[in-house]
Formats: sequence, C-alpha cells, structure tokens
Amino acid sequence: MGLIKTVRENCRKCYSCVRNCPVKAIRVTDNHAEVIANRCIGCGKCVRGCSQQAKVIPASLNACQRLLQGNSPPIAVLGCSYPAFFHDIHPGQLATGLKRLGFSEVHEGAAGVDLLIKDYQNRFHNNKAFPHLTTHCPTIVDLIERHYPQLLKNLVPLVSPMIAIGRFIKDRLGKTQPVVYVSSCIAGKFEIESDQAQGAIDCVITHRELSHMFNQKGLDLKRLGQTAFEGTAPTTGRLFAISGGPFQAFGITNNSLNPDFISTEGEENTLEMIKDLAAGRISPKVVDMRFCNGGCIGGPGKNNRLTTFSKRSLIIDYHHNRDLYYRTKSVYQIDMPNPDFSRTFGNKHKRLPIPSGERLRQILQSTSKFVVRDELDCGACGYPTCREHAVAVYQGLAEANMCLPYSLLRLEEDHCKLTQKYELAQHALAQQFGDTHIIGKDPRTSEVIQLIHQVGPTPTTVLIRGESGTGKELTARAIHAQSQRGDKPLVTVNCTTLTDSLLETELFGHKKGAFTGAIAHKRGLFEAANGGTIFLDEIGDITPKLQAELLRVLDSGEIRAVGDNQPLKVDVRLIAATNRNLEQGVAEGWFREDLFYRLNVFTITMPPLRNRLESLEELTQSFIARASTRVNKTLIGIDERAVSAMRQYHWPGNIRELQNIIERAAVLTQDEIIRLENLPVVFAELAMKNANSHETSSLRSQKQQHLSHLEKTLLIGYLRETEGNVSAAARKAGVPRRTFYRMLNRHGLSGSVFK
Repeated sequence: MGLIKTVRENCRKCYSCVRNCPVKAIRVTDNHAEVIANRCIGCGKCVRGCSQQAKVIPASLNACQRLLQGNSPPIAVLGCSYPAFFHDIHPGQLATGLKRLGFSEVHEGAAGVDLLIKDYQNRFHNNKAFPHLTTHCPTIVDLIERHYPQLLKNLVPLVSPMIAIGRFIKDRLGKTQPVVYVSSCIAGKFEIESDQAQGAIDCVITHRELSHMFNQKGLDLKRLGQTAFEGTAPTTGRLFAISGGPFQAFGITNNSLNPDFISTEGEENTLEMIKDLAAGRISPKVVDMRFCNGGCIGGPGKNNRLTTFSKRSLIIDYHHNRDLYYRTKSVYQIDMPNPDFSRTFGNKHKRLPIPSGERLRQILQSTSKFVVRDELDCGACGYPTCREHAVAVYQGLAEANMCLPYSLLRLEEDHCKLTQKYELAQHALAQQFGDTHIIGKDPRTSEVIQLIHQVGPTPTTVLIRGESGTGKELTARAIHAQSQRGDKPLVTVNCTTLTDSLLETELFGHKKGAFTGAIAHKRGLFEAANGGTIFLDEIGDITPKLQAELLRVLDSGEIRAVGDNQPLKVDVRLIAATNRNLEQGVAEGWFREDLFYRLNVFTITMPPLRNRLESLEELTQSFIARASTRVNKTLIGIDERAVSAMRQYHWPGNIRELQNIIERAAVLTQDEIIRLENLPVVFAELAMKNANSHETSSLRSQKQQHLSHLEKTLLIGYLRETEGNVSAAARKAGVPRRTFYRMLNRHGLSGSVFK
C-alpha cells in the first residue's frame, strides 16, 4: 500500500496530480485519481499540487507521540536542512524545545554524511565501473528502481545519510532504541518502509509537523535557553543539504567545466540527466542528483517564506560558524567499528502494455480525434500530448472523458439533445399529441391496425393515404410507437403551413448568415429527429425543389443546411401522408416520379368514416369522454336519435369533423346527455327525412315537421323586424336570449344575414 492516500470526496477531477506527477503514477478511475503505489517515487508533487487536499500523506505525529510516551524516550535527529527551516531559532534553542517535548537526545543528521564519506571515497577509487550515481535521495533511488532499471548497476550500493545515522545510533545503544528523524523530505517516510532500510529509523516527521508539536505544547522557542546537541559533531556534512554539498563532503574538487563530476537537482534536470545516462549519451565518473529544486532545502517540507538562495546562504553560514554550536560529552564509543552501511537495489519496474497503431487510432477516434489537427495537445488531461493520453487509456491509467475538448463536445451535444427534446415536447403540446390508440373494430380499421403491426418494427418508409381527417397522423404515431425507435423523437411537420423557403429551413436548418435575418445557427427538424422518425403530412403539396432535396436525403441519408457546404449524416425514418392523388401528380408533372416510388414502399390507405360506420358509436363515446374533460362537464352519453341521424350523414370531414361536432354539442347540452337538438341542423333534417320515409302517415311526424317549419318562419320574421339584432328579436319573441340563440342554431340561422 502506498503512503499517499486519496480523499475521494475531495477529488474534483482537475487532473492537477496527473499533470504534476513526473512518472504518471496516477490512475484515474471511477471519477477520482489515485496513486499507483508500485510506480510512485515519493516526490510529493501530487500532494503539493492538489488545491482540494484530495492527496494526503497520513501524518506521522501519532506514531511520534506514541514513541514519546513509551518506556524508552526516543532520540531526535535533525536533517541537514533544518537551519533553512528554523532560520530564526538558535540551534541550541531548538535542541531545548525537542527535549521539552520528551526526546532524550538531539543529534544532527549531517553526522550521517560524515559516516559515509570513507565508503564513498573507496567506491570512487576502487570501482572503475563508471558512472557512479549517489544514493542520498530516496526519490532518485525509487525513480531508477521503478522506471529506469538499466541504471541499477550504476547506483552506489550505500544507504542514505538518514539510514546511516539511524544504524549508527542503534548499533551503539541497542536496536530497541527509538529514533525519530526530522526532515524536509517526505520521501524519507517512504524510505523507512523499504526492506533495505527497516529498523534504522522508527519514524520520520517533517519540519512542519515538528512546528505543530511545538505549538500544541505551547512552546515559544525564542524564549528558551540553549542546549547542546549530543552525538558526533559533523564536519563537511552540514553542506550536504545544498547543491554541490556532497562533493564538498567527499573531498571532490569540481568545477562546472569538469564533465567527470556532475551535480544537479530539480525534477526537469534530474529526468534529463537520467535519460542521457540511460541512453549512453554522457559518461561522467560521479553524478550526484537530488530531485528537489535547490537540493534538500527545496523538499516538500520546506519553508516557503524564504527563497532558495537565502536558504542556501543559511546553510553555508551554519557550516562556517559551526564552532559556535558546542556539544556535551558523547555517550558513543568512537573507537568501535561502524555498522555495515551497504545496501542492494532491486528491479521494481512493471512494464505496461503498449497499444498497436490501430488500437491507438481507435482510442483517439473515440475522443473525436480523427485527423492530426484534432490532436490539440492542450494538456488539460494531465498528459502533454493526446497520444500519450491515448496510451494511458489503453494501459488503464486514464479515462477517455479526461479529454477536456472531448468532454466539452459531449456536453454541447447533450445540451443540444436536451434542447431538442424540450422543443419537441413544446411541439407536441402545441399540436395536442394524443395517444396512439386507434379506435374501431370494423374490418377496415382492423386491416389498418394489422398493417401497422407489420410495418412498425421495420425501418421501411411508409406512405399513408386517405381523405383529410381520417387519422393519418394518429396512424404515423402508432407506427413510430411500434418501431424500435419508439423511445426516440417523433417530429411532425405539416407541409402546407409553411412557404417553400421556410419549409426548407425548418426541415434542414440554416447556417448563421445564410440569408437576411439568419442571425444564428438553426438546427433543422431532420437533425432534431436523428435516430427517430419524421412525419411529413400533406407531402403532395411540397414544391419540386423540396422534392429533389427530400429525394437526396432518402437516397444518401445526408442533409445540408441552407448556406452550408458540409453534409450531415442523419438516421431518420420517414413517414409521409397525403390526401392527393400522387399518381395523377406524376402524370401531370407536379410530383416527381422517382420520389413517388421512393415513398411508395409501403402504403396504408385510411378508410373514410362513412365506410366504417360500424365503429361510429365507439368513436363517439371516446370523443364524448375527451370533450367532457375539455369543457369541464359531466357527460355520460348520447341519445339514440342523435346516433341514428349521424349514421345517415356523409361525413366529408371524416373523424376530425366528428370530433369537432361532439365537442360543440358538449358545449350546448344542458344536461349529461348529448341530444339531437345539440347537433347541427343538418342532423335534425336527416332525422326528419328518415322519419318521413318510415312514418309518412304518422300524425306525430307531420305535426313535428309543421311545427319546425312554423318555428323557423317566426324566427326569420323576428330577425327581419329587428334587422338582425338577436337580443331585440328575443325580446319581441318573449323568450330568453340564450334560448333564442339555441333555436337559431337548431335551424342554422344567423342574425348577421338580416343586417
């Protein structure tokens, strides 16, 4: 398990950690980024770069407190960079503060450098297998072990100064003696967990964590007296924390022009150095590398209030004035041999799979990168190039949606889809979309329903023919509902309601500036219906120009917006309807023959209402139920005389006319039943004719006929006397005005005729 943890709820997918990680040891999965332990080099850049504190290293304070509360008080070892952090505190005051916390002794970590000087010098002189790479920096060691194993043979097989001083103390005082190391380097926390270093140091805390312990204890270090350090006094080891310091400690005289001895620090410089060494482009004798800028004084636990240059000056000043910092008696036997400071290194490199060129191309295309110019290399995903990101996707380190331009494109597409659905919903409400249930059990209706079930699941183009008002749009909706596109948009367009130019724009859209008034890009209804169905009602009324455009869409599946040269692929099923004779149109030249045959793949002919009167009563009851809701009345049915009269009617307007008549009657009725008197006069006349044909000798029928004729004559007389003023005519007749209006409606009269 890695030491760097991810707080998932804090991760905001900013990919700052990916961007900052020099070895891309970050895996993005399930919408959060986590550190891959076996690839991490412990540099801490992901921790410092995360503004949301989603990357954290569990504090070592609890472990340190447990050691302080134990039976054997721990020894504190101050890393070489401490004068640059506690710059305003005298080292003797810092030693006093540490003892107030409970540490039994305070040592300088620079003594660990002195312990290694002879071993390094022997390696340099006796082993000619150049180049030698120093192993002070645990991040550099991890970098080579995990990512550049070809350089393992060049690592000097010695422990770091931190491990050296830990082994030295425990060799003198016993392995059970706890040792706490204070450092600016968080990689030390990783190092003490390794097999090669376990047991030397019990706990590593940063300078910041130590400052927090002083604050918790309420210690003001500036008010404390000075206490001397214990242990062996360092010599040149105090320069170790800065760039070039190790060479000074090892007695190597170096200048910038000597290619045999190279000292470098910082992420960019060390990575370049390692790449050059791995490629064999340079061959120095000794290379000293530290991953942090400025050396150890620039570690993750550094003091950000000072610049690198001022911290470097503090270290040099401390080295030159070391005699000012005195020591008490040493409890260590210096005549004893030192412990073994050697170590070995292992190949921890995990080779990741490399995608083939074809697989890489597929991943790039999945993020809308089809040509080279689509590869923006914007770095928003954390990878410097789109191809590196694609490789990471293949290796399971990244997700495709990390690509910002791709995510923005998807967001725009989703926005457009939601907008389209909203517009379609408005369109549906405006056209009062009903259900897709076709009412009727007569043979002709049953035949239509059977055809709908057969053609619905197929992608076949359907032409619905029939008189106006026979339910062609309802049939189109039923076909769409039966299709595999039932969950996709159904767009309905009435081709007779728009002019030629407006219909073209409505169907195919237009680009901004395509014509006067085109102030913005408009998506056409074909594009809005992509994946679904478009229903073109009264297709026989479109002009030859639009017929040609429609034919091209049916043949190629492409549309071209007005003012645009680039075609757009659409997947749309077409259902068309007409009440015109298209065969006659082909013969007379007002309808294209090729378009007719392209539309007339599967034809459904809607029967007129007069040919399906067996379903009249069922249709009437359905429309009464709808009208009851619309006019807010309780209606339970229609009387038999009204139904009988409706059966005699020719119904030129078909079902639409029936629906309108029922709604009008629902408004006029005074009770819960629609009666013959509530229907237009033509139905009363039909009922009278029917009665005359069956009851010519009936006294009742003759009386009814004469009374109706007399009533109509009287009404005409009143209207003529008042010159069409209905209110005045009602007063003359001595009946309520509303009753007078109903009598006029029953006989089909209007006051405006007599004005």
